[in-house]
Amino acid sequence: MDQSKQREQGLGQHLVLWGRLVRFSHTIFAMPFALSMFVYVSSFTRVRAPQLLAIVTALVAARTAAMTFNRIIDRDIDGLNPRTRNREIPAGVITVRSAWVLWASSCALFLAASWFLGMHCLVLAPLVLAVLCYYSWAKRFTSLSHAILGLALALAPGGVWYALTGSVAWLPVWMMLGVLFWVAGFDILYSCQDIEFDRQHALWSVPSRYGEARAFQVSRIFHALAVLCLAQFGAAAHLAPVFWLGLLLFALLLFQQHRIVGPGNLTRIDAAFFTQNGLASILFFLAVLLAVYS
Repeated sequence: MDQSKQREQGLGQHLVLWGRLVRFSHTIFAMPFALSMFVYVSSFTRVRAPQLLAIVTALVAARTAAMTFNRIIDRDIDGLNPRTRNREIPAGVITVRSAWVLWASSCALFLAASWFLGMHCLVLAPLVLAVLCYYSWAKRFTSLSHAILGLALALAPGGVWYALTGSVAWLPVWMMLGVLFWVAGFDILYSCQDIEFDRQHALWSVPSRYGEARAFQVSRIFHALAVLCLAQFGAAAHLAPVFWLGLLLFALLLFQQHRIVGPGNLTRIDAAFFTQNGLASILFFLAVLLAVYS
């Protein structure tokens, strides 16, 4: 009995540590857009609860695999960076072997969920994992790494469309582009914290290559493009007027980030990155939900 309890406690501790490693709470950034697409598709296609469960499982597994791979590949870089040296792997809280176990398990779970959704999903699943994991290497080669991260999250709503309809269309591309520019925009802001470190270690980013002021300009352009692309999605989908109110609030939250942080003033970057963007994504989901079912 004591050994059983010890095993349970050991598993529980591993789950907690793994959750910290991949910042499980940040799943909120991608999930609302995927759920928004699920809600929209449900307005013209019959969907079932098991499909929703499989989609959520696939999303969580894919993100966990991507984040774990990132932490493994970047462990030496994270150990050198004062901002990240306390992350679980460089701090010795989680072993590299344990992280690889989490990565492999997440990949397997993603593939299983893809198989449940259909062979058309399973065939593309390895390619999706490749894109998600490639982001971790991208900053070693190109300052487009922000856009690659945006693409990784943009695959979520596009994947939901493809899983449920089995077809390729332009309509979901607008939401995907909106997510891509939204994510790339706030990732550029977040990268401003590491300008000097990235330059010293030959890591590519918009801030390290073009400077902080130019990075903020690019971020604002990307966020404007995000709003325009999401507006095009709403127009193409003929969503009800409540969607436009939600999109307006979404846009205000995005541009509020550029009021609370700026070149030389990153003290509130966490509020801009986590609070504003998390709330913005939830508001977008609610806007689509109300537009479809109101």
